[in-house]
Amino acid sequence: MTFDEAKRAINEQLKPKALGEEEVSLLEANNRVLKEDVASTLDIPPFNRSTVDGYAVKAEDTLGAEENQPVKLEVCGVVNVGEPPKISISKGEAAEIVTGAPVPEGADAVVMVEYTEEKDDELRVYRTATTDENVMKRGTDIKKGETILKAGQVLGAPEIGVLAALGITKVKVFKVPVVAVLSTGAEVTEPGKELPAGKIYDINAYSLSTAVRESGGKPVYLGVVSDDKTELHKALERALASSDMVVTSGGVSVGPRDLTPQVVNSLGEPGLVVSGLAVKPGKPTTIALIGRKPVFALPGHPTSALLIFHLLARPVIQLMSGRPAKETTTVKAKAGTRMFSAKGRRTFVMVKLKRNKSNRLIAEPVETGASGAITTLAKADGFVEIPETHQFIDTDEEITVALLKDVI
Repeated sequence: MTFDEAKRAINEQLKPKALGEEEVSLLEANNRVLKEDVASTLDIPPFNRSTVDGYAVKAEDTLGAEENQPVKLEVCGVVNVGEPPKISISKGEAAEIVTGAPVPEGADAVVMVEYTEEKDDELRVYRTATTDENVMKRGTDIKKGETILKAGQVLGAPEIGVLAALGITKVKVFKVPVVAVLSTGAEVTEPGKELPAGKIYDINAYSLSTAVRESGGKPVYLGVVSDDKTELHKALERALASSDMVVTSGGVSVGPRDLTPQVVNSLGEPGLVVSGLAVKPGKPTTIALIGRKPVFALPGHPTSALLIFHLLARPVIQLMSGRPAKETTTVKAKAGTRMFSAKGRRTFVMVKLKRNKSNRLIAEPVETGASGAITTLAKADGFVEIPETHQFIDTDEEITVALLKDVI
């Protein structure tokens, strides 16, 4: 199946969408996706407040005040923060006020303390104030009834701060998809255990679990499963029962122990959606739908597994968590050397970005060494896509690089 056919099949058969809603406290809402619009139930600030330390005055009373010709006002009291004013300002009067305190009735400006001098309840003002100067008016920040957050927004520190400002303690968000992650293979050992001869540590489960979390899902690591049809069947049944989606790695090629595609297909209808992709890397990728739950069986090679996850599995998790399927950020660059494609397959070449003497971005292929090298993606800033119809990208040709990470 071509890469484009696979994407169409995922959209048409898996039909990924948000799982539903739940209500969580603000302290649990970080990185969650808002289920519905939030409208303000009050004005913010709820009163006219001073933005500086100084004196609340009538602006017209300070008209003509200069450094050599101050205006004299009578100090009639003090306004403290956190309590309503106990005084009002009449003509010729001023009240001491601190930052954040409510502006008393009758006052329409605040003179900064730096432009005043007080002695024996007499205030000398050395600068003319204008109406509303140093005053944040009621509802200036947020007006009552105003929609302040939209459904689909990802909640972070600023958004949660806005909700707290409105006195909200709980918020409706989309459910987080639970994604079961497991690895297969007789050669794989879990990190933390002694590494026997001929074995490798389980790279993919940890990198893929992290990728699941970055996509908006909740990974659940189910360990390593041996290349045994019965054991694999049981493990996948447990994974499906305890999650909304399953991601596996390994056991999808054409070797005698590559049992994952046939076992996945036996788990239920409708079964396999994709069984093999005309891409490099990632050719043996298998994708299935069991009931309503997607299963992504990725290659065992770390670079292939993470790349295919990024291209095909990540958008599904994003949609299931209520997020939009974000397009990968791209930049224009010049090819630093000729890059070849695999005949008849869409080819993704991992590249490192650098700048030349003319400050142009240059994309250089990352030396892969072998398809199982985990360092390939760690070294790469992004990848270049070469269509099936192209044999190569030539040196100095302008290309589009899809970024895998933030690049300065």
